[in-house]
Amino acid sequence: MSEKKMTSSRKHHLKSVVLAIASQRLEEEAAELIAAKAAYLEENSPELSLPSGVEELQKLCKELHAKIDKVDEDRYDAESKITKGTKEVEELKFKVTELKGMKKPALKKVRLSADQMLQALLGSKHKVQMDMRSNLKQVKKEVKEEPAVAAGDWRKNVEDKEGMGGRKKMFEGAEV
Repeated sequence: MSEKKMTSSRKHHLKSVVLAIASQRLEEEAAELIAAKAAYLEENSPELSLPSGVEELQKLCKELHAKIDKVDEDRYDAESKITKGTKEVEELKFKVTELKGMKKPALKKVRLSADQMLQALLGSKHKVQMDMRSNLKQVKKEVKEEPAVAAGDWRKNVEDKEGMGGRKKMFEGAEV
């Protein structure tokens, strides 16, 4: 189905109609809010009639203090509910991040010598210079000394090692 494009004049007209309706609703809501506020005040705070006697004045003060205490208790209850709700929201957010898994940040490769590393960890306490290479285990290579071959007739040596017998002699000579 091909959709017909709306002309700009039609868009402008619809937009102005929507804005007019929205402004009318906002005005109605404001009027309702003012009426609700007036009704609440009329209901919860009747007109104050100042008594002429001391006893009547003390009675009025006690009633006002009782109402103030009740309002304070309600306010405290509302605050505690709000703080409890915010704590629950924070805990749930933390659980969500745990379930998603923490993304580990990419670590940068840093080349530090052992002295720089110790100074970073210990701070100004580190004054000893360490040479890590001196602590490494040193291995001495053993030089194998081969017995010097006696100078002799090479033909005799080849004749001894000829054939199977020669090989056998070569292995026997190695074992001993």
